[in-house]
Amino acid sequence: RRNPAPLARDNLAMSLNVFDAARELGTGKLVAAGSVCAYPKFTPVPFSEDDIWDGYPEESNAPYGLAKKMNFVLSDAYRRQYGFDSCVPVLANLYGPGDNFDLEDSHVIAAMVHKYAVATERGEPEVVLWGTGEPSREFLYVDDAARALLLCAEKLDVSDPVNIGTGAETRIRDLAEMISELTGYEGKTVWDTSRPDGQPKRYLDVSRARELIGFEAEMPLEEGLRRTIDSFRAVDMAALASA
Repeated sequence: RRNPAPLARDNLAMSLNVFDAARELGTGKLVAAGSVCAYPKFTPVPFSEDDIWDGYPEESNAPYGLAKKMNFVLSDAYRRQYGFDSCVPVLANLYGPGDNFDLEDSHVIAAMVHKYAVATERGEPEVVLWGTGEPSREFLYVDDAARALLLCAEKLDVSDPVNIGTGAETRIRDLAEMISELTGYEGKTVWDTSRPDGQPKRYLDVSRARELIGFEAEMPLEEGLRRTIDSFRAVDMAALASA
């Protein structure tokens, strides 16, 4: 929201540089990770790869989403022009240990973990979260994502988009309740409805990944959240306490 121009420019530049360098250096296979942000704002759920070109992305992340969407064009064009083998798997929202937990720049799970863990430690009476809590998202644990990218490198020989995720929808309000319980927070959650919700619904049809590369996510959300909370408390919260 603060930096739409660098998001568009930098991501376009990175894609162009990486595709050119990989081709010129004779790279055998390029896996260019795509993003669920490339999907149109209003897409039938679960999101099918066939619908990815059928509209404009959600406005707040459109500069990023459209820049990432160009990877499909680059992959197809370089394959046809140069015979260069690449693929662009579309990743769901990622989370896990070692995430960016900074409240200004983190994604939803990392931000919630930070807020609830700190509020629990300090005995704060309430935690304020953005929006209404009604939108839904899909969350993919980092180890599952890494395994999927390796499978793409080994087996995915097309430039068409392929969704990588769990295929499970989680409402933001339900996610907040889960993280609140896992951190042991006993206060009140307040929803700041003056803040934007973003895309109304977002989860993926993952059948193509199952068919083409044999990928299925393995980490249950609750266990992944528990590991993420432990990571924050062991490293980031300790750093906050010593600051």
